[in-house]
Amino acid sequence: MPRSDTRTDYDVLTFGEAMALFIADDQGPLDQVTRFHRRTAGADTNVAIGLSRLGFDVRWLSRVGADHNGTFLQRALEAEGLDCRHVRHDAANATGMIFKERAINGADPHVEYVRRGSAASHLSVADASDVELETARHLHATGIPPAISDSARELSFHLLRQARRAGLSVSFDPNLRPSLWPSEAVMIETLNALAAEADIVMPGLGEGRMLTGRETAYDIAGDYLDRGARAVVIKLGPEGSYFRTADSEGTVGGSPVAQVVDTVGAGDGFAVGIVSAYLDGLDWHAALHRGNLIGARQVQVIGDMEGLPNREQLVAMERSGDAR
Repeated sequence: MPRSDTRTDYDVLTFGEAMALFIADDQGPLDQVTRFHRRTAGADTNVAIGLSRLGFDVRWLSRVGADHNGTFLQRALEAEGLDCRHVRHDAANATGMIFKERAINGADPHVEYVRRGSAASHLSVADASDVELETARHLHATGIPPAISDSARELSFHLLRQARRAGLSVSFDPNLRPSLWPSEAVMIETLNALAAEADIVMPGLGEGRMLTGRETAYDIAGDYLDRGARAVVIKLGPEGSYFRTADSEGTVGGSPVAQVVDTVGAGDGFAVGIVSAYLDGLDWHAALHRGNLIGARQVQVIGDMEGLPNREQLVAMERSGDAR
């Protein structure tokens, strides 16, 4: 469970790349769409927003450009309650962008990134020089920052190791993005090394198979327990999720969904459920139930984080077992 013997000033630190998301207003290929609306995107920010909506004090560390998208993102994240004191505005490099097709019948929408050389790709250990990890409860990390540049990779290792030394609990979602890595071998080696620094590791089943070479959820979890994780939680898609610790394991079935609108952000919603439940002191069955519910709610809306509930909505969802 999270430490209780030390005074904490805030609950969670997250870090990574926030991007301006341009979602097509109309269906069809992006080259035929003329109208978009702008929102926020980024796996790390999705989790940060979700935890903030549930009442946790969340700090966000990143770089954005000194441009209109950077200003838009900071305002949007602050409006969601995030503490952005560790966000740098980079005058030399632009904020990353994503253009996203309108999803059709629940299919994964086509997206195109404009992020090469983005401000966030210039994240480095120096950006964490004023971070006070010793007064936090938890660090959440994903495999995306270490994929975007060597310096951001160094920052990832630095923060996870410093968090462990400071006594924080650490969660890690591999969030595979193979196209961002120089090779599959480098991706696997790096992400497994980062997972070894975490208390809670949260791969999808396919991700776990690629990263460990194991086939079953039980064996994938065992691989990460052997590396030092205290708990491994594996996403099984519509079938639900599985957990394993040193002395227990279990599967929690998925939450029914009336209509899948957009699958993007479902894994981030699941991570919000797991991390929030852990910080709330719930057991693993309850944590997986919460993760399944929030992930199911997220796939029923357009946008990467619009389905993430506030605390009142979450309480109602958990009481009824309904993800709507």
